[in-house]
Amino acid sequence: MSDRRAWVAACLVLTAAVLEAQTRRAPARRPVAPPPPAVRTEPVVMKCPQVLGVGVKTKRSYCDVLIERDPSAGILITIPAHSGPATLLFDLHNRHTYSEETVKSGRGYHRYTASIGVLTMDNTLISRAAVQSEFRAQTDLVDRMPGGGGPGGLKAVAPTGTESVAMLIPQDVTALSILGEKLAVVRVDGADDFKASGRPIAIVSNIMVEYRPVPQRAPAARPRR
Repeated sequence: MSDRRAWVAACLVLTAAVLEAQTRRAPARRPVAPPPPAVRTEPVVMKCPQVLGVGVKTKRSYCDVLIERDPSAGILITIPAHSGPATLLFDLHNRHTYSEETVKSGRGYHRYTASIGVLTMDNTLISRAAVQSEFRAQTDLVDRMPGGGGPGGLKAVAPTGTESVAMLIPQDVTALSILGEKLAVVRVDGADDFKASGRPIAIVSNIMVEYRPVPQRAPAARPRR
């Protein structure tokens, strides 16, 4: 029996040694990757070279779009660092100079077609957008801005017509410029096309960006002692 007891004891010692060795050699646990950040939609950080004003009805900020060729002279927009493409969202309006006398005289009709471009700062075109609308009466105005000499202290220039725009922005782009390209106007007494630099031809409002933030790196695993 003594030999059997010695054999059992030896087996127990060997098993304990194997288990201890396996425990020591167990691989370190890999850190669990955090879930991807949720998609955000928020107003952009922007610089408007010609602010039209804040609407008395919508409380939106309206910015004139000027015909320009140099991206640095346009409406400058900062896009947060993002994972995958982002989406630039904004409303594009035509730009009308309202005159109550012209409307009453039957000469108020205007049809506008304005086109703009969104470019990177190295002059690479992201996409174009256009808005076409007709003006006949004051009810066709989207909003009015305070600070003018008209009735009620309102500005004569006001947005009319609305085109909701959505543009995909590549992952590596974080700065954009909105530039005017051209404007076609049809009136009761004729028509005009405008392409000269410096002329305001449209209005933008409600500029937003939808994006997924760049995920944070998971913390490095601590070495086991």
